[in-house]
Amino acid sequence: MLIVSALATAVALALAGAAMAALLGRFVVEGLDRRLDAELTLLASAVDADGRLDRARLERVRGALDAGPEWQWRIAGPDGTLGSADFPPLDPAPPAGPIAPRGPRPREGAAGTKGAVHARELVIATGRGDVTLSAAAPQSVLRRPIEGALWPLLGALAAVAAVLTAAMLVQLRVGLAPLRRLRDQVAAIRGGARERVEEDQPAELRPLAAELNALAADNAAALAAARGAASNLAHALKTPVAALALDLRDRPEQAAQVERIDRTIRHHLARARAAAIDRRAATALRPAAEGLVAAVGALHRDARISLDVPADLAVAVDPQDLDELLGNLLDNAARHAAGHVALRAAREGRWVTVVVSDNGPGIPAAERDRVARPGTRLDERGDGHGFGLAIAFELVALYGGTLALEEASGGGLAVRLTLPSA
Repeated sequence: MLIVSALATAVALALAGAAMAALLGRFVVEGLDRRLDAELTLLASAVDADGRLDRARLERVRGALDAGPEWQWRIAGPDGTLGSADFPPLDPAPPAGPIAPRGPRPREGAAGTKGAVHARELVIATGRGDVTLSAAAPQSVLRRPIEGALWPLLGALAAVAAVLTAAMLVQLRVGLAPLRRLRDQVAAIRGGARERVEEDQPAELRPLAAELNALAADNAAALAAARGAASNLAHALKTPVAALALDLRDRPEQAAQVERIDRTIRHHLARARAAAIDRRAATALRPAAEGLVAAVGALHRDARISLDVPADLAVAVDPQDLDELLGNLLDNAARHAAGHVALRAAREGRWVTVVVSDNGPGIPAAERDRVARPGTRLDERGDGHGFGLAIAFELVALYGGTLALEEASGGGLAVRLTLPSA
């Protein structure tokens, strides 16, 4: 818009400058013609009705005719030609029409020793024939006023163009400021810092703000409905499956099938909930970690869990997903640890790195890729279904982070997470 406006302004000012220069040239030519016509009137006063020249009269008006060395005059009649010695030849007169023009006629002269001239010519009919009176002025008389006025005119037009361009720039900046604020508010909604945009906008943007708020509300409602449906389904299936498992505990083959059903239900419910993640969430990491450490410590009393998480860290992860993610990792670490589990976190730019480590036997490097597959268990002792790490991998990936299995210092397993910072 600024470029188009600047170009349009430049073209308009150029056309205005050309029109003003043409108008100025017209005024200069008209002024010069009046001066030359006055000289022709003086010359005509020295010619009588028979075409004879009154030389005494001519001598008296010579002072007004000699405006400068480049100003010239000529009288051509029955008695010969009198005037400036080097009067240049003039262009041919146009053919006379049915009605001969009266008064002086404009003529242009060829470049002579003193340059091209602008001339006026008057033909007087006398008793002995026509007498032609000519008065000429140098073309420089026309150019000098135009050139003298043209440069200030161009400077003024350039200043006007600069002022108009600056005004357009300010107008665009001020006019687009509400759009920039609206963009920032939408980004804040996407980042979880706010839920709605301000609807107190200019009249042109008010419908857009209302539609954006409606869209945000619809998205929030759809997300809540999806998460609620997954949670309700989990609760609805958990109790019947548990009761069925108790009824079949004395029948190993059927109990194994129920356990398989239970694993499948839990896995797909976790996937359904992960598909409805809230990417605008913001969860304080330390309070969530403290609650999980307390819960896992109560389940595994022989494991000592240390916590090193700054109080100001927050991750862009839904609280329930963060609980499941860290809960699975802490539970696995406490189950396999030889007495010590550590949870530490730190900010690294736009990401938060979380490391859960233990001093247990660890996982061989060759087996680390395999444990990411659902249902894989390297240790068949004790409870567990082999879905904890698989779900953790999926949840981290859905939030745009990473999960890596490494060897902890001093042995054991270290699970390193990178999660988006809120």
